[in-house]
Amino acid sequence: MSGFRHVVMFRWAEGTTTGQQEDVAARLSELPGLIPEIQGYDMGADAGVSPGAFDFVLVADFADRDAYLVYRDHPAHREIVDGRIAPITAERAVVQYER
Repeated sequence: MSGFRHVVMFRWAEGTTTGQQEDVAARLSELPGLIPEIQGYDMGADAGVSPGAFDFVLVADFADRDAYLVYRDHPAHREIVDGRIAPITAERAVVQYER
């Protein structure tokens, strides 16, 4: 398999509501229809099985690094990250890698 994978995990800030979390997931779910460079897109809230886990994860697949950069800088993605995710994020972990 080849391509480029982006994995990002969030720990929500104290006081973040379920509605805010659901809004983030709903808005992110719209991006594959807006950004054709996205080849695979999966996300979900933590299942609560292991202590210390992050609250939410997103895994996105792209053909290559350049396709990822289109996604990263796309205005629709930036609006969600800057306007909805950043204000409710206590901690973020991210990794990208070649597949």
